[in-house]
Formats: sequence, C-alpha cells, structure tokens
Amino acid sequence: MEEIRDNLLARIAEAECEGWLGEIEGLRISLAGAEDKLVRIDQRSSRAIDLGMPGRAAGPVHSAMPAQRRT
Repeated sequence: MEEIRDNLLARIAEAECEGWLGEIEGLRISLAGAEDKLVRIDQRSSRAIDLGMPGRAAGPVHSAMPAQRRT
C-alpha cells in the first residue's frame, strides 16, 4: 500500500509539471483512499490481541509410550 501511495505522489507531481489538471484531481482522490487505508492498517496492527494462556490438563500428564524397563 505504501508503494501505491508513493507511486500516486510521483504521478501527481508529473501531472502538475505537465499541466494535466483533470488527471491531478483523480490522482488526489486515489491518494486520499490509499492514505486512509494505510491509517486503518496501522490502527489494526497496533491493537493488542489477548489470546489468553493455554490451560493445563487436569491431573498428571502421561506419555503415550510405555515406560521402558531396566534390566
């Protein structure tokens, strides 16, 4: 998304240099959408998610393999 934003900024600069006034407005609308999306992505990634601690099994834990006898 950052690459898209950077590309839009470059295209806006080019359109301004070339005097493509109609193109500039459309690119600015797209840029606003890209920046809004980046803000929402940042907000979601900054939220802490508590997954909780895994519970322990009740009682002793037994191996599925039988114990080996010493001879």
